[in-house]
Amino acid sequence: MKQVLFIIMAVAILAGCQSEKNEASTSASGKAAAWTQFGGDQGLKSVAPGALILPLEKKWTLKTEGEIKSSPVCDGNTVFIGSSDGKIYAVDAWTGKVKWTHKTEGTVEAPPLINGATVITGTLEGDLIALNKEDGKLLWTYKVDGKIVGSANWGQSGGKRVILVGSYDSKMHCVDSQSGERVWVYDTKNFINGAPAVSNNMAFFGGCDALLHAVRIEDGQAEAKIDVFSYAAGSPCAEGSVVYVGNYDGELLAVDIAKKDTLWSYIDELEGDAFFSSPAVIGDRLVIGSRDGRVHCLDKKTGRRLWTFLTQSDVDSSPVIVDGKVVVGSADGFLYVLRLKDGELLWSYEIGEPVLSSPAVVKGRVFIGADDGLLYAFGPEQK
Repeated sequence: MKQVLFIIMAVAILAGCQSEKNEASTSASGKAAAWTQFGGDQGLKSVAPGALILPLEKKWTLKTEGEIKSSPVCDGNTVFIGSSDGKIYAVDAWTGKVKWTHKTEGTVEAPPLINGATVITGTLEGDLIALNKEDGKLLWTYKVDGKIVGSANWGQSGGKRVILVGSYDSKMHCVDSQSGERVWVYDTKNFINGAPAVSNNMAFFGGCDALLHAVRIEDGQAEAKIDVFSYAAGSPCAEGSVVYVGNYDGELLAVDIAKKDTLWSYIDELEGDAFFSSPAVIGDRLVIGSRDGRVHCLDKKTGRRLWTFLTQSDVDSSPVIVDGKVVVGSADGFLYVLRLKDGELLWSYEIGEPVLSSPAVVKGRVFIGADDGLLYAFGPEQK
């Protein structure tokens, strides 16, 4: 594997024999200490706090026995990720040493969810499982009648924390986070691929029925169903009552659920392709990958295109925005860091196999999986 540096930025890194410990303990705020779910928060806005100092270097890799299409999460000290080998891995974030593994009865493509002292994820065989975060012990299993490929999310129902997960059984399932018992089930009549976004105690999700569903978490009843014109393979992103979602026909929409109105839609009719990536939003900007091989940045309020960055293959990886930068993988085998302002390439690393996993950025480190079966950790280059 070859590292390709396009722009070398000036960096200031603390010197001394304890530099690794300093890196592990430094963050801009307490929020920088964790990336507990796909998308970083309930709304799946994919924004990480803290600094990302370039250039990065590879700190460690962990080899699994299958492709990694799952995306990592991190509680600050431990990275959790699934693999196509059917295992869930808990890995020391700073050394790459395996703390524990749990062998499931199926393939794990869904990103895990850290829910307090538990780690929750789904399998392609239709098991939603909860594990003890410290030792990987199985706490409960909830069975569904289809594949689970998207991450779970969480909300509140009846004064209790509940877990929300979609499945190829065409249903959104709500289960008690402690017992794994069913609270309610919402039927969409077609596959649900991505994770639900949660905002204002509502769950927002699309699927193969070409609808954006807004469902009350308290009782599982539909608040709205909005036509998004083609199936939504990725996860939406929610800010308040506004939801951003891409579809298979290469159209990205901003929908105001409260008004039940589409605010804008964006499509590149000449070069555009399907959106399997999920959007990241911050300030007045939205960033998303596309199967046209590009990363697209739009004005969040109007849908006007601000810039695109061309890779050499599909961008199914969902970008993360951190420190004025965009971190994203591509099926061309590269991990990229772009400047949010104008899409300028700041740094890249050639993994050599497709990167469909989405990054987690915690305490200045980037964690991501790839089809070569490796979990990668990158951090500031040590001088």
